Amino acid sequence: MAKVKVYDMTARVVGEIELNDELFALPYNEPLIHEAVVAYEANQRQGNKSTLTRSEVRGHAKKPWRQKKTGRARHGSTKSPEYTGGGVVFAPKPRDFSKKMNKTAKRLALLTALSRKLELGQIIVLKNFEIASGKTKDANAFLKAFGLTGKTLVVGQDNHAETLRAVKNISSLNVEDVKTLSTYEVVANKTVLLTSGAIKSIEEAYAE
Repeated sequence: MAKVKVYDMTARVVGEIELNDELFALPYNEPLIHEAVVAYEANQRQGNKSTLTRSEVRGHAKKPWRQKKTGRARHGSTKSPEYTGGGVVFAPKPRDFSKKMNKTAKRLALLTALSRKLELGQIIVLKNFEIASGKTKDANAFLKAFGLTGKTLVVGQDNHAETLRAVKNISSLNVEDVKTLSTYEVVANKTVLLTSGAIKSIEEAYAE
């Protein structure tokens, strides 16, 4: 089992933790991670756009003018796409974009992504993560202490409202509960910080 340093909020080492190799030392599986990310993004799509075809546009279907001898183009209805307010050709309709991924593959994709982050040295373990003041300046001080740049994800347990308020205005810092952590969020962020409580929850949920 790999031993990893545990830090407090000021980037001071306060101990060590052993990470289960069955969860954090899995071989890199790019196709599986890609499948999980594509499924996540597809499931975020609402798929509710809708426009009217010529048969759905309100109005009459009367021929606007006679077929011949007017010098004008032939038309059969003012509801055709050529007219302003007419129907749309191949009109988009509500549809379901969601993709299904079986539970085992989804769990394996998450663990594989975490293992890859650990391999690249992009995982930091925190004793806990809490900003009781709820102030943005304290959240910025936390990032500065660790020298974090780029998108950063903090994974904790039952994050307090004050903590969430403190990070709300920092676009590069995201806080997620371990229960709702997804492969997409792990991949989309440059650095992942796991609290010791979050690691314990992952081990309890995924260890065989």
